[in-house]
Amino acid sequence: MNKTLLFDREVEERIQENGSNAELGEAASKFLNLSVAPQYSYNFSFLGRPIIQYPQDMVAVQELIWKVQPDIIIETGIAHGGSLIMSAAMLELNAACGGNPDAEVLGIDIEIRPHNRVEIENHPMFKRITMLEGSSIDPEVVSCVHEKTKDKRSVLVFLDSMHSHEHVLEELKAYAPLTTIGSYCVVFDTIIEDLPDVPYHGRPWGVGNNAKTALHAWLAETDDFEIDKSIENKLLITVCPDGFLKRVK
Repeated sequence: MNKTLLFDREVEERIQENGSNAELGEAASKFLNLSVAPQYSYNFSFLGRPIIQYPQDMVAVQELIWKVQPDIIIETGIAHGGSLIMSAAMLELNAACGGNPDAEVLGIDIEIRPHNRVEIENHPMFKRITMLEGSSIDPEVVSCVHEKTKDKRSVLVFLDSMHSHEHVLEELKAYAPLTTIGSYCVVFDTIIEDLPDVPYHGRPWGVGNNAKTALHAWLAETDDFEIDKSIENKLLITVCPDGFLKRVK
């Protein structure tokens, strides 16, 4: 067998084994549980901008962007802009390697704080970024996003704004259908359902009311997507359990 194909097969086998390794899974869950309160995910940046993600999920995102080769990435939730910068930088690398030279990122947030806007707009990767300020489920915003994506061959979606059940469910209804076949809609912070001891300091989400409950309610109404557990089994440490949704039809 071709050595490259052999290595790829070995990787797939390891991922499957890791997914069924109870001891390894328990260790990963313990780390996640212990790392939330000290805000571990707030310690990282991408090309100078805070990203507020676990490094494992950052790796998964760059793998997806290379695999999908999207013409546009839709992101709800901007914060400091690190995720937008990372997506734009990956699109820049894709273009350098023969991908779409005009690929872009569209970020949406209900509030883009002035100091963050300045830093994002002054970043070299801003040339691939458009930002919309407004609720991601506002009909006018949704209409604008649909207009922006209507002629795109390949669309990748990241949902990472408000994590309440109702909000994420509306985001899924609005943006998941834009995902092209073979691409992904990634729902972040589904881990909230699995970390019952974590305080959310007045945030309108928690166990029973979060991104994961919304995701499963939405999946019950469609068969266009399936959960890609291989990504979760590969990462082991992720804030997106069940959240890597691949469009299959």
